[in-house]
Amino acid sequence: MTPGINAARKARVAHTLHEYEHDPASDSYGTEAAEKMDVNATRVFKTLVVALDGGELAVAIVPVTALLNMKHVARAAGAKKAAMADKQAVQRSTGYVLGGVSPLGQKKRLKTFIDASARDFDTVYVSAGRRGLEIELSPQDLATLTAARFVPLQAET
Repeated sequence: MTPGINAARKARVAHTLHEYEHDPASDSYGTEAAEKMDVNATRVFKTLVVALDGGELAVAIVPVTALLNMKHVARAAGAKKAAMADKQAVQRSTGYVLGGVSPLGQKKRLKTFIDASARDFDTVYVSAGRRGLEIELSPQDLATLTAARFVPLQAET
């Protein structure tokens, strides 16, 4: 049981847990999750914590197939700049280790933004709070549980 799973259960949102054997040698946690669950990777979302120019942290939830556009997340958060947050700051504010950061049940509620592409799916997958464990839920329930807004976050490729 993780804080993320507890948050979904407490809110009584429909969800499904998916567990798989995590390979510590894997280069990409999200791609590994999609492959091991046999799910289209565009439905698997990674949880990234960014530091805004004022020192505030925010969460960006984007497909594992995409890169985060820092200008987009900064604009959405009302900041001028954004950069990936320091690993220790991420662990302190979320309570999760990198590769297992769930957008649900974080220690401190941060401004959260979900890439607009999530609305293209009935359900999406995000980390449930540890490597090798994903939670599947509707994008709207994800937004409700995290008080998130849907905005374009992907970098142009």
